[in-house]
Amino acid sequence: MKNFKKVLAVLVALALMVGVFAACSKNDDSGDKNETKLKVGFIYLHDENSTYDRNFMDAAKAACEKLGVEYLEKTPIPETSACKEAADDLVDRGCTLIFADSFGHEDFIAQAAEEYPKVEFCHATGTTAHTRKLANFHNAFASIYEGRYLAGIAAGMKLNEMIEAGKFTAEEAKIGYVGAFTYAEVISGYTSFFLGARSVCPTATMEVQFTGSWYDEALEKEAAMTLISRGCKLISQHADSMGAPTACEDAGIPNVSYNGSTISACPNTFIVSSRINWQPYFEYIINCVKDGKAIDTDWTGNLSNESVVLTDVNTKVAAAGTVEAIEATKAKLEAGTLHVFDTSTFTVGGKTLTSYMADVDTDAKYEPDTEAISDGYFHESEYRSAPYFDLRIDGITTLNEKF
Repeated sequence: MKNFKKVLAVLVALALMVGVFAACSKNDDSGDKNETKLKVGFIYLHDENSTYDRNFMDAAKAACEKLGVEYLEKTPIPETSACKEAADDLVDRGCTLIFADSFGHEDFIAQAAEEYPKVEFCHATGTTAHTRKLANFHNAFASIYEGRYLAGIAAGMKLNEMIEAGKFTAEEAKIGYVGAFTYAEVISGYTSFFLGARSVCPTATMEVQFTGSWYDEALEKEAAMTLISRGCKLISQHADSMGAPTACEDAGIPNVSYNGSTISACPNTFIVSSRINWQPYFEYIINCVKDGKAIDTDWTGNLSNESVVLTDVNTKVAAAGTVEAIEATKAKLEAGTLHVFDTSTFTVGGKTLTSYMADVDTDAKYEPDTEAISDGYFHESEYRSAPYFDLRIDGITTLNEKF
């Protein structure tokens, strides 16, 4: 009996040891998987001092930490062969999903996609993924023109407030806009902003000053100062530094910024900012790779999935009722009862457009190839994610077109 008990005790001990070993093996296997799980690489044009790149950086960190994946960053990476070299290094370091954030990175990212067919490459603001037809190369953007339209409403209401206060006449309600380049992305942005402003301040006009750079604080500040000297009563921008907001704060001119709030540096002039929230896209592509699902070749975020967002309105500077007006218009945009580029709200050369062939399938000659107007509005970012609205509408004057 004693021997039986001893044998039984030994068997129980062995069983416990096996159980512990099995449990440890399971955890170790899980740990091994964690070690070899998805690693994501990010390529940024500038560093965190650029509002544009910082917006991507914050979203990447939030998405990767939420989903528990490792990520590596490359910054600053110019729009040259340095981008391909950065992609090569990220692949060598084990990244199987790589994202680049600037228009000029596209050709280099496509080269990398051809060279590394087992790695997924995603790119923001690009135009050619849907025509290159590489299974592992993808473009993404968002309907930021809707966010800019909403920000424009805040601008228009501020103009109205200043007109009512007797600071200038309705005919003097001129907006200044600092733009980087004469690309469709910038044109679409400043036009949607202007249309939002004019929807509440119908006498508004706009002047645009281009800088020829996505990020040049001195040039952007100079451009804003030029616009202010020309009688612009409010300034907005599609450029990436604090140049224009700082110029506005110094001059006491209301400002609508881009890619994030500038209220801490410009508390007396900042009204609101629109931006693309990239976190939903980053979570989407990470989960696609994790689950072995295909990533959309051309992905467009919108207001409904919170890829297009506005900062909190600075009620110290904004006109009364701004928050309510934005929310009411946002609901219409989401419901599809309002379209930003409704052709009844603007003219080109004095005429209302019923047809326009846009350059959607980009080629070397940038030839128009797609009818973009139907049902009474221009269908922006529906036939590809990156903007292709490049019309010069009446009411907007560009001061320099050399970029």
